[in-house]
Amino acid sequence: MKQIGSILKRFTIPILCIITLLFIQASGDLSLPDYTAKIINVGIQEKGIDSPIPEYLRQETYEIILSFSEKKEEIQSIYEKKSFSELTEKEKKKFQSLEAEELYVRKQLTKDQEENLKEELSYSIMLIEMIDQENNSLLEQLNLPKLEEKSNLEMFNMLDENVKKEILSNVKKEMQNHESSMVEQMTIESIKQEYEKIGINLDKLQMTYIFHNGLMMLGIALLIMIVAITIGYLASRTASKFAFILRNKVVNKIMNFSNKEFDEFSTASLITRSTNDIQQIQMLFVMLLRIVVYSPILGIGALIKVIGNSMNWVIALAIGLIMLLVLILFSFAMPKFKLVQKLVDKLNLVSREILTGIPVIRAFSTEIHEEKRFDEANEKLAKTNLFCNRVMGIMMPTMMFIMNGVSILIVWVGAKQIDLGTLQVGTLMAFITYTMQVIMSFLMLSMVSIMLPRAWVSVKRSAEVLKTENSISENPNPEQFIKEKQGIVEFKDVYFRYPDAEEDVLENISFKAKPGTTTAFIGSTGSGKSTLINLIPRFFDVTGGKILIDGRNVRNVKIHDLREKIGFVPQKGNLFSGTIRSNILFGAQDQSDENMQKAARIAQATEFILEKDEKYESEISQGGTNVSGGQRQRLSIARAIAKNPEIYIFDDSFSALDYKTDVNLRKALSEETKNATIFIVAQRISTILHADQIIVLDKGSIVGMGTHEELLNHCDIYREIALSQLKEEELHG
Repeated sequence: MKQIGSILKRFTIPILCIITLLFIQASGDLSLPDYTAKIINVGIQEKGIDSPIPEYLRQETYEIILSFSEKKEEIQSIYEKKSFSELTEKEKKKFQSLEAEELYVRKQLTKDQEENLKEELSYSIMLIEMIDQENNSLLEQLNLPKLEEKSNLEMFNMLDENVKKEILSNVKKEMQNHESSMVEQMTIESIKQEYEKIGINLDKLQMTYIFHNGLMMLGIALLIMIVAITIGYLASRTASKFAFILRNKVVNKIMNFSNKEFDEFSTASLITRSTNDIQQIQMLFVMLLRIVVYSPILGIGALIKVIGNSMNWVIALAIGLIMLLVLILFSFAMPKFKLVQKLVDKLNLVSREILTGIPVIRAFSTEIHEEKRFDEANEKLAKTNLFCNRVMGIMMPTMMFIMNGVSILIVWVGAKQIDLGTLQVGTLMAFITYTMQVIMSFLMLSMVSIMLPRAWVSVKRSAEVLKTENSISENPNPEQFIKEKQGIVEFKDVYFRYPDAEEDVLENISFKAKPGTTTAFIGSTGSGKSTLINLIPRFFDVTGGKILIDGRNVRNVKIHDLREKIGFVPQKGNLFSGTIRSNILFGAQDQSDENMQKAARIAQATEFILEKDEKYESEISQGGTNVSGGQRQRLSIARAIAKNPEIYIFDDSFSALDYKTDVNLRKALSEETKNATIFIVAQRISTILHADQIIVLDKGSIVGMGTHEELLNHCDIYREIALSQLKEEELHG
């Protein structure tokens, strides 16, 4: 995991930018319900009057408020007396007709001033409205005579100050039995009456408020859209770049694997890990950035918005139901999600075996058996995926049912509170929206949590590749090859045992090969010939003894420098998709066309190349399946020759060649590689008759070493092999 974590560190800045943008997006999403509530509550129901502290007051109303208020100085500090002519043009537009010559206009309020005076003015304004009614029972209770030339307010103003304060105190006590929201609504209704008497155009005031808040909502929605697009772009780009780097690291790690690591991981599994698994991780990365981070921000923000609401128990109920559903589904789906990637591995393995083995399958008429094998792997994967999809299919409708049921429950409970006057319609709608945001946050997290196990398996599988220690490791302080010595190879008491094997494959191998000589290896199947020559380029490391090239232990030099000295031709000629030119120049791309053609000529490949329409530009399919086995071998030999190495290794590389081509190739090769060290693994005696040194292997040990003639005379095993292939008279030819 450390390797994946180190990649993530590179994306710290874009991830922080995305998180910042997510907070901005969440802030916008959380503010929209508030604006909706304002438009309904204030804009529609309250005619655009958004404060219980009136913006304008008639003189008599202002004086009465002061007469029985205990906060005279604070009220005087927030109002100033103005005539109509002193009003600004913006203020004048609010008036339909001015009934009063002079007004008291409210100044800009601070939050502290509003909180300090809201309750005082609310009760005062409601009391004034109660007094100003035509059939006023309050005045009758006070036994005040009704004077035609005096208004109710003027008559009330004639009362003693103590009486006024007592009346206000009684009103306060009565109003305190009501919800604050109801008191505020009653105050706003009183302010409406005051504004109508002043001559303010309430319809225009209402439309202005709705239009202003509507524009704000539109602006926020536009901002959310831009931020969401930016987040999507950054998240996709970051995830793609992360997957790109991770894929490169995984593939580069695989490229440095030795045969031991390839035995531990199957080829099909490595293909899945470097493609499908990383694709899953990329999807997980996008989900983490866009959903896992955003959902808690939105959910917590929505919960904060509804804290203190009497219907919070509905949210708790909804979250409880969702968590119960997720736990039930998890218990069924989690094991299946973990199984999916293993089944993908199995399907890839079967597919690869079938595709690469089609000729053998057809030759043995086992198509039906292989089809059944593929069907079994395919069916298991399909059933598992189908089960996972069914779980997701059940989850979504159930979640939607819970959401809709919660909405109905909120409306049912909220309608009663609206009827009682303790809740406004806009507040109810905002609460529904916030509740849905909380539920959606849990829903999104639940969906990701169900998909997370499969993606997490992919993370662990990729991390497993990255953390695997290569059995063939670089020396931290590598030595340099001595330039004066060219291609001297020496085995000193070499032992080798495969990982986890109980016995050595090679024992006490010692010999020396010099430039300009050919060393051949022969022996029965399983005698260790290919294993021995695989130790030279460090495809495996010796478990005892050492191998020296130009006086340097191969384990003490750079692997790249070591393999640059070697031209390797494996048993199976493996070509790559491209052209004949690209395959010959595979290890020597800086070579000229002349050298490329020379290599092809030495490898006896010119004849079939020139017969093709496009010559050296002829296409080669993947694995070289569009050329014969002998042609593949000759192109593989040409690839090694074009590199012009100091050491040639031919691992039974002439087996697919006919006798004439074999003789011509070895003759041309000996002329062009006079200064190189050549190793040949062969099954045919005719291929190695003229080798300078022939090493006979049996059960991992050297049982004979010398020239052809020497071995015929002194090595019984060699003589048996030779007699099994050649006639007596041919042995000395």
